[in-house]
Amino acid sequence: MEFPIDEILPQIPPSGNLIIEAAPGAGKTTRVPAHLLNQTKNGILVLEPRRLAARLAARRVAEERGEKVGETVGYQVRFEDFTSPRTRLRFLTEGVLNRRLTADPLLSTVDTVILDEFHERDLEGDLALALLLHLQRTRRPDLRLVVMSATLDAAPIAAHLGTANQPCPILRSAGRLFPLEVRYTPESSLALEERVAHATDQACRSAYSGDLLIFLPGLAEIRRAIAASQSVAQRHSLACFPLAGDLPPEEQDRALAPSSLRKAIFSTNLAESSVTIPGVTIVIDSGLARHASDSRSTGLPHLTLAKIPQSSATQRAGRAARTAPGLAIRLYTEQDFLSRPASLAPEILQRELSGLLLQLRALSIPVPASLPWLTPPHPTDLAAASALLDSLGATPALASRMAAFPVAPRLARVLLEAEKRRVAEPAAHLAALLSSGQKSRQVDLIHLADTPLDGQAQRIAKQLSRQIQTHTRPDWERPLAESLLAGYPDRVARHRRAQEYEIAGGIAAQLASPLPQHADWILAVDVEERNDKSNNKGLALIRAACPISPDWLLDLFPDDVESSDRYTWNRAAERIEEESALLFRGLVLTSTLNPRPTSPAASVALAAKVREAGWRKFLDVESTTALLARLEFAQRHGFSSSFDEASLLSLLESLCPTRCGFDQLRDAVTSGEWQLLLSQAIDFPALDALAPERLKLPAGRSCAVHYVPRQTPYIESRLQDFWGLNETPRLARGQVPVLVHLLAPNRRPVQVTQDLASFWSKLYPELRPALSRRYPKHQWP
Repeated sequence: MEFPIDEILPQIPPSGNLIIEAAPGAGKTTRVPAHLLNQTKNGILVLEPRRLAARLAARRVAEERGEKVGETVGYQVRFEDFTSPRTRLRFLTEGVLNRRLTADPLLSTVDTVILDEFHERDLEGDLALALLLHLQRTRRPDLRLVVMSATLDAAPIAAHLGTANQPCPILRSAGRLFPLEVRYTPESSLALEERVAHATDQACRSAYSGDLLIFLPGLAEIRRAIAASQSVAQRHSLACFPLAGDLPPEEQDRALAPSSLRKAIFSTNLAESSVTIPGVTIVIDSGLARHASDSRSTGLPHLTLAKIPQSSATQRAGRAARTAPGLAIRLYTEQDFLSRPASLAPEILQRELSGLLLQLRALSIPVPASLPWLTPPHPTDLAAASALLDSLGATPALASRMAAFPVAPRLARVLLEAEKRRVAEPAAHLAALLSSGQKSRQVDLIHLADTPLDGQAQRIAKQLSRQIQTHTRPDWERPLAESLLAGYPDRVARHRRAQEYEIAGGIAAQLASPLPQHADWILAVDVEERNDKSNNKGLALIRAACPISPDWLLDLFPDDVESSDRYTWNRAAERIEEESALLFRGLVLTSTLNPRPTSPAASVALAAKVREAGWRKFLDVESTTALLARLEFAQRHGFSSSFDEASLLSLLESLCPTRCGFDQLRDAVTSGEWQLLLSQAIDFPALDALAPERLKLPAGRSCAVHYVPRQTPYIESRLQDFWGLNETPRLARGQVPVLVHLLAPNRRPVQVTQDLASFWSKLYPELRPALSRRYPKHQWP
């Protein structure tokens, strides 16, 4: 079979870096490696972002050479190795290459490395390119790098791979230009699976007679769509197959194998970029995918259901026209497509980087910034990854062994600890379970340690078992839990209520299903941050955990345990209480309560509460307000003290030492201690001289002086009490005449004046007749 890429194969130079940009279906994945194999004596590595692509490409090239996979051409992906000493062309996933560099830093038997589908910009691909370019520039100038993609913007990568003396050439192939019809779908309120079923029915009624490839965001949506399409499948004699990365290789192969019936392959974005699937002429695209990222605030992973970018939509549609004219049905509008971003941000800017950093430590590259990154990782992400590896004890010596395991760094650390504690077999079982994505309703990992594994998990467990000593002691439950702790020291969690826990660092989470027995303390091993609308509490989801004892933390992580004296406010009792606690990463292990602390710290805490409550909580409001008004008047007329409300609070705070509650402060106020403090803070004789509390009247009675801020003080009494007083009383050493309220016998004002002499001479004679008639029992001289 001829492919469009064949036209440019003679143009490939014999050496030097190269970029090949070829449209989907051009044949680059199989033809370019096979062509280069004839130009080199040593090996060629082809890096694929997905295991399925690596398997399919190796099989296709081997078939075209008339060989079996594992002879000249083979593939190596995580937990599968179909190569032999004769193999010179190896298709492998990028993570496998990064681990191979740990064992063979020079890639001594390799002449060329091809990075296929590089436009996906996954984390392992960016790391592989940086490591390969570093190796080429420092120790292997003869190593050739070829980058291939269908939708890559070639200019930036060409500048990155080239030098001033040797620019990196770019070869382009247009691909096979079979006609492609693209149909858009109006907006609909129907569920996704119903829209898929309807589109499948329409596609089967169209003029296109080939197989269908239906893109959906995940395995759950795939299963719902297959169920919803059963009647359509029966009507049109369709064989429905799921295709997803979570499925075992056998099921993936079954979806791609020839069928006597017309096929409908319901796939995740796994099928977006890989070797051409024969027979597909119709693509139905949901326009959705689940993108993995990691929270910078919590460090937890989360999957986000999001619209795919235009580049992915183009890749998906192109699958329909690789071997014949095709139809692409997009389950969204054309305006929706045009509003989407051109491409996604590289994974290196969205993912947690401990795996990347572990590979660098294993390769003795202590400074990641020294590598030639196409997109440099964020310094914050590198710092977080470094802190995590340090907490796992991933020293350069241990990092090499950890990096050799084809699992995440945390699980690698668990396996090494389990080997030391002689519980490696159940640990390998759990690591395989967690790595394979095998689903279980059971949350408790200890109960899952002896459950049956599916095919993929079994392969992982066998490979891990070959890398460690798997002798298992009879009392394995606690050592296994302690081994898990070694890999997840930051995932210790304490029970809050119901199924909710608080994970170290203040992360709130809830169990996906109840544990067999209640546990106050657990290790939350598999936790995912959730952003779905139903999660109204904002809780992360714990999918796998195991009960632990807080006593273990004291033994295993003494450096992470600290003592703390914390002062809390008992709102009901209105007092400061002291909690002495042992903390593990912010979680309280043990605590004791002192309800009446007398320490300086307790006094400071009480003083803060006094300031928050205000002086009215403790003092008589009426008399204190009057005092403050007297002071304000006196200060306006020469009183040297600046005592005010703030001074009141400061004085109350001075009562706090040796006390811890509001009740004790009130006792101090009523016992006379407060009056003593006031007399020390205020010169009352001087205050009385300027602003007396009371004034004497001629009849021997006295009356209170009422002080109102920024107003003239006033006195009030019956008119008869002022007989014989011709001059208005004055304050502030005679500076300010008071305002006199002259009251009738019914205590209502007859007159308000600051000039008593004028009142007696002018107004009183006019008022006297009326007062005599109204109050005849009183004398009105």
